[in-house]
Amino acid sequence: MDLDTARQELEEFIPHVKNISDSSIKKMAGRDLTRFKEFKKQGIAVKFGRFTQKENKQIQKNVEDFLSLTGIDSAEKLLFTSRYPDDKDTIHRLKTEHHFCEKISEGIPRPWRLIYYRARKMFDPNNYKGRYSKEEKEKLKKYQALHGNDWKKISELMSRSNLSVAMKFSEIKSAINYGPWTKEETQKLVNAVKEVLRRKLKTENTSSVLSLEQSDTDPWIDREKLYQALPWTEIETKVGSRYWRQCKQKWNSILTSKLSRGQQLYRGTNGLRAKINLIKRLYETKAEDASEVNWDELSNAIGDVPRTYVQSKFYRLKVSSVPLWKRKTFSEIIEYLYEKKLPELEEKL
Repeated sequence: MDLDTARQELEEFIPHVKNISDSSIKKMAGRDLTRFKEFKKQGIAVKFGRFTQKENKQIQKNVEDFLSLTGIDSAEKLLFTSRYPDDKDTIHRLKTEHHFCEKISEGIPRPWRLIYYRARKMFDPNNYKGRYSKEEKEKLKKYQALHGNDWKKISELMSRSNLSVAMKFSEIKSAINYGPWTKEETQKLVNAVKEVLRRKLKTENTSSVLSLEQSDTDPWIDREKLYQALPWTEIETKVGSRYWRQCKQKWNSILTSKLSRGQQLYRGTNGLRAKINLIKRLYETKAEDASEVNWDELSNAIGDVPRTYVQSKFYRLKVSSVPLWKRKTFSEIIEYLYEKKLPELEEKL
């Protein structure tokens, strides 16, 4: 299948496919397209966002079944083969012979790459080692001085995951300030985010950059969905006085404030429509648990807002409208809102 055809066929399942690189499209065409079509026949949509408990159990089963099939003696060997150089060739051969990609993703309507990353997170023994001791922090600083930002190398020396050592070093080296954000710090943060996104957009869509550059106001914040994943360690470096997690939290609060102020989403008639749409969309998902809801998609129900904004509005809605909501399951809360609160809102509208 040629690249244009693959991209066109994948667009049915992945709305943001135009932003995916050519090499990733080729891989997805081979690993995912047939699976996606099979799920479509069964009436199952491709999912993104947080993995549900049911999906986690399916991944665990898939990994265990593959280990039984091949005789590989641990999930760590299967998913972190580079840690076992003596067994590497044998493991790679077994993975190829027994169709590792297909087996690991059985029964899960998501892109293979996301399933693989989730499996690595679940089965990495270095992921759940608790707080860093003083000795570990000193080692981390020493290894970073020796090896720079080669987090793979450092993670092996520390017996911690790549992400863990990178994020911990980010916190250690930052001049951490726990006080209120100053105007200068906030402006540095906004400028850093804009700079990062301009660069990102330039590689994806030249016209978006032009409209962004020519804009005197901030409509681009609404338009480009800036609540997407951002390189927070890079942004932290540009801000200089806060570590990455503080930058992320502050940006989310700025974005939510801008969007809610700019669109007046929860005022008057617009507010009623937003609540009605949110309840209807939640009811249509037929989700049994909050973790099964694609909150990013739901953000379209009340406007182009961050998922955290939608979640906070849902929280306020259930607290103010559902009696004894703490004793109810998620699906019972949605059912109550749909049957009792929705007619009331529609009448008011």
